[in-house]
Amino acid sequence: MNHTQASTPQEETTMEALALERKAEQNRELRERLAQLKKERNAIILAHYYQRDEIQEVADFRGDSFLLAQKAAQTDADVIVFCGVHFMGESAKILAPHKTVLVPDERAGCPMADMVNPIGLRELKAKHPNAKVVTYINSSADVKAETDICCTSANAVKVVNSVEGDEVIWCPDKNLGHYVQQHTDKKMIIWEGYCNTHDMLTVKDVYEMRAKYPNAQFVVHPECRPEVVELADFVGSTTGILKYCRESSHKEFIVGTEDGTGYQLRVDSPDKTFHFASKFLVCPNMKVNNLKKVVKALETMQPQIHVPQDVADKARLSLERMLLVK
Repeated sequence: MNHTQASTPQEETTMEALALERKAEQNRELRERLAQLKKERNAIILAHYYQRDEIQEVADFRGDSFLLAQKAAQTDADVIVFCGVHFMGESAKILAPHKTVLVPDERAGCPMADMVNPIGLRELKAKHPNAKVVTYINSSADVKAETDICCTSANAVKVVNSVEGDEVIWCPDKNLGHYVQQHTDKKMIIWEGYCNTHDMLTVKDVYEMRAKYPNAQFVVHPECRPEVVELADFVGSTTGILKYCRESSHKEFIVGTEDGTGYQLRVDSPDKTFHFASKFLVCPNMKVNNLKKVVKALETMQPQIHVPQDVADKARLSLERMLLVK
């Protein structure tokens, strides 16, 4: 009887090293092909901070939803490859209607964005006719079209305080809504949506990490649960967290947001140590994209983002109003 001999630890290490070498070689080839295609197509790559490292490395711009939407509107490129989730590609298309907007994988959706729909929002508006609708940018074009003004986690408080009247319908993220509620006098009618990834972080996780790393500061995204946000040394958007960690004199941080931000944190502050607050802070939708898919999107010019004209025109107003809030 022939038994397959188990490989030794040394053989396993060698195989692992070869696999890593092959992957690095593939990535090198893909990066060369990408550079060539970008020239041919007059294209730029926009990558959200939650993308895989291999995508952030090749991006022309890295940023949060807001910054990338602005870049999309300002760029001279003919083609935008938006490495993020579907609604981000839609925002780019709405702000840059004459450009071709590609996404590496159209299955990269956002469960939170799917938690609100135009019909439900219209029903809520009918119940509160005097309320202004403020919608988080993490939403579909259809929902933005039913919205008075959009916001991001970076400017949410400013936007809510900027609208006329005393009443605001807020959607779709209840956790961010709760955070904004602490910083406004307006009455907020809050939709019951949430980010699956950020909502996973618990108080128990934070206590365990603090016990393990007593000298670390805890920085958190307001999409996390209110009881988690309360424990933070700093609360802010992805960009806010990056800025705070970059400028802080502290050398060690427990990070309460999606683990893709680790790439930019390490680029900004190679001398500092970052521990993610939970191993579950990984957005499966953001990680659907990879370098191979970015190259394929530019080769085939697919999948393209299309937004119907009437929806785009209404949604554009809500985004443009947001861009005017200083």
